[in-house]
Amino acid sequence: MKSRFELTLGTIICALVAGRLPAADWPQWHGPARDNISAETGLLTAWPSQGPTLAWKIAGLGAGLSGVSIAAGRVFTMGDGADSSYLHAMDESTGKLLWSVKVGKIGGGGGFPGPRCTPTVDGALIYAMAQYGDLVCVDAATGREHWRKNLEKDFNGKMMSGWGYSESPLIDGEKLICTPGGPSGTMVALNKKSGSVVWRTKDLTDKASYASAVLATIGGTRQIVQITDLSLVGIDPFNGKILWKGDRFGKTAVAASPVVIDNLVFVSSSYGIGCNCFEIDGSMGQFTVKQLYAKPDMANQHGGMLALGQNVFGYSDSKGWLWMEAKTGSIVQAEKQKLGKGSETLADGMLYLRVEDPKGTVVLLEPSATGWNEKGRFDQPEHSGKKNWPHPVVANGRLYLRDQDTLFAYDVKAK
Repeated sequence: MKSRFELTLGTIICALVAGRLPAADWPQWHGPARDNISAETGLLTAWPSQGPTLAWKIAGLGAGLSGVSIAAGRVFTMGDGADSSYLHAMDESTGKLLWSVKVGKIGGGGGFPGPRCTPTVDGALIYAMAQYGDLVCVDAATGREHWRKNLEKDFNGKMMSGWGYSESPLIDGEKLICTPGGPSGTMVALNKKSGSVVWRTKDLTDKASYASAVLATIGGTRQIVQITDLSLVGIDPFNGKILWKGDRFGKTAVAASPVVIDNLVFVSSSYGIGCNCFEIDGSMGQFTVKQLYAKPDMANQHGGMLALGQNVFGYSDSKGWLWMEAKTGSIVQAEKQKLGKGSETLADGMLYLRVEDPKGTVVLLEPSATGWNEKGRFDQPEHSGKKNWPHPVVANGRLYLRDQDTLFAYDVKAK
């Protein structure tokens, strides 16, 4: 008999796949819905001993921790060159570099230089943010710049600590949403075509964290959910008003995006803090916020988390790879011996795990409540020797691994 965990996981994956567009592009941070779950099907369910076939690789992208986005036959990422941080576009089929455009000054990052934003593709336009808060809108086909802003200079932005802006811009309709932080208003909405200010959260002035906001519908109300250095908030995307707010202190750095499951919002950070789950009740814009628990068990630094049915999955500094029931905080399963700290994504019902250590191990894992059901692993070749912090991405039959100057694309489509 299947466990409740396995039945729930199967149901949620079928619903997600049925409710999305057939294309398996990955146009922004953590995918089309920002939930780190791909709609793709027909992928390999096991890997050969040497791992999947390398389709192509490209070097020369520059230093940094930027992830990749994939849309309309192109792959986008960022990296530090000799004179500027750059936004790059490549051909999805071959990896050939199509264009590169300057974004901002190089370096920064508190010992981890380079940009860390995943570019956001919205039709004919693409948006990217560099480590010093330079935000650009360029033409996706040519790289021609349409407008630019700087989060510190234009919006008096303030971050919680000194590793540099890491947010990936969020598009909602005609607006671009980002989080400068600081006394002039934590979040700002810009007209995505002109860069002009639409609204600013005057009644929220927390510093910016390293996390990227997500869109969710809670109590029938569409909203932006973001975590800062001090708070977890739901923001009205039309006017920037606070719909609800929960106090949630984050020490040193908060990097993982919130995970929304129905009316629950789960958040986690490391540095001795752990995880919190908030229950958001109400409708028609009238909400109450209740913290269900605060626990040390899920201490996710920056590898991110995702929802597996009613469970949250990710790497905890204290417990290893952890399945946790979101509403109760109960641990379903924990595994620290078989694979070290890293990041993950979910595609075609399978977890793709990538360790952060320089060995660069990648594992294909079938989610199961009965144990660690591994279906293949390989070590990334030609490793830079630096941390593997960019999260893995699966899109259109390819697994993408960014390692500083180099991007690898592996064929994971079933034959």
